[in-house]
Amino acid sequence: MSYKRLTPCILIDNGKAVKWFDDRTVISEDVVALAKQYGENGADELLVFDLSDSDDEHEEAISLMKKINRVISIPMVAGGNIKRQEDVKKILYTGAKRAMLNLSRAHTPDLLKEVSLRFGKERIAVSLNDFDTLFKQQHRVEEYSSEIIFMHRLDLNSVENITDIPCVVVTDTMEQSEIVRILKSGGVKGISGMFVSRPDMDFNTFKETCLNEGIIMTSFESILDYSELKLNSDGMIPVVVQDYKTNEVLMVAYMNEEAFEHTVKSGMMTYYSRSRQQLWVKGETSGHYQYVKSLAVDCDKDTLLAKVEQIGAACHTGNRTCFYQQIVGSDYDAKNPLQVFQSVYNTILDRKQNPKEGSYTNYLFDKGIDKILKKVGEEATEIVIAAKNPNAEEIKYEISDFLYHVMVLMVEKGVTWEDIVNELADR
Repeated sequence: MSYKRLTPCILIDNGKAVKWFDDRTVISEDVVALAKQYGENGADELLVFDLSDSDDEHEEAISLMKKINRVISIPMVAGGNIKRQEDVKKILYTGAKRAMLNLSRAHTPDLLKEVSLRFGKERIAVSLNDFDTLFKQQHRVEEYSSEIIFMHRLDLNSVENITDIPCVVVTDTMEQSEIVRILKSGGVKGISGMFVSRPDMDFNTFKETCLNEGIIMTSFESILDYSELKLNSDGMIPVVVQDYKTNEVLMVAYMNEEAFEHTVKSGMMTYYSRSRQQLWVKGETSGHYQYVKSLAVDCDKDTLLAKVEQIGAACHTGNRTCFYQQIVGSDYDAKNPLQVFQSVYNTILDRKQNPKEGSYTNYLFDKGIDKILKKVGEEATEIVIAAKNPNAEEIKYEISDFLYHVMVLMVEKGVTWEDIVNELADR
């Protein structure tokens, strides 16, 4: 079954989002906020084009791509001003699902092979301005890329006859009927361009329009029908919600059939409120959305397990999880590295916000960034010296000192462990 995607594009020029390739009218001063808005309003994927000419502007665009990736929960494909393998690496390191190479540029065919062999063809997309280029470069495109960004809305049937590689069409048309026609083309997996990139675009409403035209617009498909689930006496099924990264249990809620179908269709956790007797999309009023990563059913088919990306707090009290009140025992494992790092970090942060007399941490903050950097450098040197010693205990001690001082630096510069983990995951 072929699913279609709505893929808005952001064209970055001098750090701002502009209207089109040949129209540099600014549509948003805040590129990151615009990307976040697209993701929260039902977009399935995001295309980012860097329109820069200079290296400095290119670096600024790369930085914005990284910030964009940290606020969206949808895949990002990015490209523009790619001249060398290093540019592709930087784009992929922003967290982009694929880097996009413009095949109309003379140096691209050779570079395409080079980056595909290094990073894998699944991380590479190509953009094409015309059908002739695809015809001439067909074998190279199929061997070294996994997605075509087609900057042309003609010859779509010819594209399907030439290659099986999925295609996203970027078009300047504002005609809804033309958008629907493009989406009905067999080789097209998604639509991008002016129509779907309007800042006020309501993606979910347009998906309904597409569904009425027989176009399947969801990335999710349930292998079970709601009728196959075992429901409680109210005709609903309980849902246990976990953070997909940490497996932390966030909350428990209920779904009726409408909530279940909306969750699968939109990719946003939707429940039925028994107290209010109405459907509710989690985060609709608070902004604390839950984006679906997976849904599973237990062996009795009477409970769902949802793994989600949680934006902000899951609990209406402002706590990360609804299960924040310990009544028996403790679930804190002092040897869990993630908890230890976060606990130490939180203590350091508290010292900065609430200074304590005699605290070494406050001494470092009072002395400022130069003193903190000096200590980080000294502790790094101590690790090198300790590593020459056959006694492993010494290097454990020095690494611990180093990590503590690095966390002081992190707090001073406003960097969190989540930022670091995201960076590592992106790589």
